[in-house]
Amino acid sequence: MAPPEDPGPWRSLAALSSIGMALVLATVIGLAGGYFLDRWLGTAPWLTLIGLGFGIAAGFVNLFRAVKAAERDIDDAG
Repeated sequence: MAPPEDPGPWRSLAALSSIGMALVLATVIGLAGGYFLDRWLGTAPWLTLIGLGFGIAAGFVNLFRAVKAAERDIDDAG
């Protein structure tokens, strides 16, 4: 039986490949949340724009955290 290889770089690559989807998903969730709050409270378009901004910010925070974690995994593997 062969010993398992170090999955560090491959795990990092898999995590980074999902970043685009996470960025879009965070933006859509923020936009949808703001839109539905606007419809409920009648404050259009302000909460939609605020929700969109929070969604974009959350997506970029997730992006930077994932890149930092991937760098850490690659450095530990190397």
